[in-house]
Amino acid sequence: MPAGLASAIDDRTARGIAASVNRLITAGRLRPGERLPTVRALAKELGVSPTTVSEAWQSLGDVGAIHARGRLGTFVVGPANSLVPRRYRSITEGPGPFTLDLSTGTPDPALLPDLAPALAHVSRRALTSTYLDDPVLPELAEVLRATWPFEPEALTVVDGALDALDRLITTVAHLGDRVAVERATFPPVLDLLEQLGVEVIGIEVDEEGMVPDSLSAALRSQPVALITQPRALNPLGISASAGRVTELAARLQTSATLVIEDDHAGDISSSPLASFGRHLPERTVLIRSYSKSHGPDLRLAAVGGAASPIERMVRRRTLGPGWSSRLLQAVLAELLSNPGTTAELRHAADTYQTRREALVGALRARGIDATGADGINVWVPVPDERAAQVALAARGIGVAPGTPFLVGPDPSGDHLRITVSPVRDPGAVADQLEAAVRSAGTANRRLT
Repeated sequence: MPAGLASAIDDRTARGIAASVNRLITAGRLRPGERLPTVRALAKELGVSPTTVSEAWQSLGDVGAIHARGRLGTFVVGPANSLVPRRYRSITEGPGPFTLDLSTGTPDPALLPDLAPALAHVSRRALTSTYLDDPVLPELAEVLRATWPFEPEALTVVDGALDALDRLITTVAHLGDRVAVERATFPPVLDLLEQLGVEVIGIEVDEEGMVPDSLSAALRSQPVALITQPRALNPLGISASAGRVTELAARLQTSATLVIEDDHAGDISSSPLASFGRHLPERTVLIRSYSKSHGPDLRLAAVGGAASPIERMVRRRTLGPGWSSRLLQAVLAELLSNPGTTAELRHAADTYQTRREALVGALRARGIDATGADGINVWVPVPDERAAQVALAARGIGVAPGTPFLVGPDPSGDHLRITVSPVRDPGAVADQLEAAVRSAGTANRRLT
């Protein structure tokens, strides 16, 4: 136990313990990377119940001051900061650099369409004449409406999918509200909801999408919004079937819940988009990102659907950036209208599918029941994710731990998320993962 820790804690309530420990971190008496005592050890020293210390540790973890690493213990991260995206940070801050980084969740640059012709075509155009111009370039709006899976009541463009999610969630959800998500989802979404003080409700999924009975159970708590990734669910690689979405939409009919669809994979998905907007257009907002398909530097996502939340988002945005670059919007319009780009994206989707299926097949041949039916990620079960992550890092391979993606513990055990974009030799990668899994299992047995 760090010297003097117990004596520095005067208020022995859960809140008081958390405040005292955070003051010690801020003052530098507890340093980043330092291991904290176990819950039981500190509880015994303080003369309180383990539940009290556990609640204090949970509070410090929620604000990013400490981080639990399973059986390895709980470690100091830094002073509490309610704006720290602790889940997202835990998958982006690794020991690196890596010889092969499979942790990023980003596309293969070689499979992105060439932007040069589109940039050259729009480079001499003056696209913004006044600050009062419509936020969406007219030619882009025309292309988007023609390809939208349902007739949107309103349409706008923002700076990427996370920007859209941030603006929509803060428009519709407030402290104490409930928001439903798939039980595994993109960590920044969970970070954002936690920072808003929103109660997160996890919905179980199977190979066809959200489980209807689990959605019905979530709806009984009257969530203000349901955030869903209808295809290539990150990290599970699941895409919802049209039949499942029809069944889920029927369950949503009697609720007032707003459906927010995050179509982050877009045109590199190998599955068709089954949108709730075809059944509930007045209560669905679809976010269509172009970062993974057309290029992260475009920083664009289209938002279309129910008028009320989108119009509120647009009005609030006038007090900030106002609009997304119309120059980039013109480039996107060119790309979306170009048959050559369409062919490039089809090739990219096929290539990702080949890499994903090859890696999943290689892992299963080695007795690892990995999953991933769409997108650029594969979900890999391991005996201990931290031990497996460390073992792979020692081999020069970066992977993302599974826990930050989850709403609550996963009864099926620990996982890693593997991005297939850089995978060129699936057999060799599977060999390394098998060795790491074996190493993690051995370490796990020693600890138990």
